[in-house]
Amino acid sequence: MQPSAANPDPNYHVANVRNMLGELIRHLRDDTRQFDEPKAQARFETSAEVLQGLQTAFRHYETGADPAMRR
Repeated sequence: MQPSAANPDPNYHVANVRNMLGELIRHLRDDTRQFDEPKAQARFETSAEVLQGLQTAFRHYETGADPAMRR
């Protein structure tokens, strides 16, 4: 992973992190198809689901749809 580019716009960094999370989610799910051990598959899939929730939180920030920000 390379350091972030100097940019004062938080939306730039939010999009960058959201994209990296997407890559990691795809990688975890692709890996589960490469081995047959159920416990490892469950761990990888659970990790992908957790990261997907985090990715959604970043997407909500980008679109202004974050319920926590409506105060």
